[in-house]
Amino acid sequence: MATEVIMPKLGMAMKVGTVSQWNKTEGEPVQKGDLIATISSEKIEMDLEAPENGTVLKISVPEGEEVPPGTIIGYIGKENENVSISHSSENPQEQQNISKVEEVNVNKPAAETVRVQTASQQKRVKISPVARKMAKKAGLDITHIQGSGPGGRIVKIDVLQAIEQTKAAPTAIVQEEPQVVAANHTVAAEEGKKVPVTGMRKVIATRMFDSLQNSAQLTITMKADVTELKALKNQLKDTVAKVFEHKLTITDYVARAVTLALLQHPQMNSTFKDGSIYTYDHVHLGMAVALEKGLVVPVIRNADSLSLTALSKQIKEAADRAKTGQLANEDIQGSTFTISSLGGYDVEFFTPVLNPPEAGILGVGTITDVPTYIGGKLERRSILPLSLTFDHRVLDGAPAAAFLQTVKQYLEEPITILL
Repeated sequence: MATEVIMPKLGMAMKVGTVSQWNKTEGEPVQKGDLIATISSEKIEMDLEAPENGTVLKISVPEGEEVPPGTIIGYIGKENENVSISHSSENPQEQQNISKVEEVNVNKPAAETVRVQTASQQKRVKISPVARKMAKKAGLDITHIQGSGPGGRIVKIDVLQAIEQTKAAPTAIVQEEPQVVAANHTVAAEEGKKVPVTGMRKVIATRMFDSLQNSAQLTITMKADVTELKALKNQLKDTVAKVFEHKLTITDYVARAVTLALLQHPQMNSTFKDGSIYTYDHVHLGMAVALEKGLVVPVIRNADSLSLTALSKQIKEAADRAKTGQLANEDIQGSTFTISSLGGYDVEFFTPVLNPPEAGILGVGTITDVPTYIGGKLERRSILPLSLTFDHRVLDGAPAAAFLQTVKQYLEEPITILL
């Protein structure tokens, strides 16, 4: 009996999931644990593994389609096995997908089935369902298309390029003279590689565009002298490692300083929703984590109730879950303020974009050592650049600057962070 491949529920808040990409095609053999598809929801993306050994009998949900969790998105079983479908699901979308599977299995002529199987046996071509459909419509031979996907799989962009090359071929024969501009330079039309925006990248693109369109963002900058902070960090390094079996980073100290500053400036610890400003008693701190496919912001809830070491541990655990694809939807929702750091990339000042509906986000740059006059004496000091973007609809420049000054004071008097 065929095994159902189910759209997983990526957290309690998930309502729909999207099949970002199929890594296997119908008729392709798989082993239990093989990565067969990529699933996305909100800003979370995860790889879906094959539940059993067998053959991909049917792909019920194509790439880019949204379905509720629990929906059957495909079937795995023995080669040439008929898909056994259960009608016990109460999910309307799932029933719709099941109906499509039944219609294909019932209405496909036997001769066509044999013909497809024979061609598959002669030469198996890895190609996504969307790419296969496009190639068939364009009359292209998929065996002549070079795949750029995982394992040489043909994806949508490969078919688009093949179509463009087919269109350009006659033009290349007819056109004998190059186009010449006034300066007698040949003008060569070059088309870039088209990459569809899907999954996590699409969600980020939409959210960032909406953020800039629907808020009045302004960025102010300030420098903090963290020479004493670095000294304190080094002084506590061995003790923290021995007692807590942990390592504190500059980002941990910044997170603690921001949390304490937000308690003193509740106007910054707020969100703007539906024409109203919501301020919060507790700090739910968003910590941006850069991944290969995009940026996620796991939330450290009630950061104000955590000690420096406890806050540091939760930040590290959240980052680890983000990098291993273990975050749930609720792990990236409900933040009241976000911190984003590009210090590891040698960036100094930058303009972070608000994480809606928050009223503020702090950008942290890289520490640089510069000569500075201290009481008339030139000293080597470590300077940390800070960039605060805030929503001008929620607060004005003066209170935003006051908040940033408080963060600066905590960082320049680091002992106060520990009290």
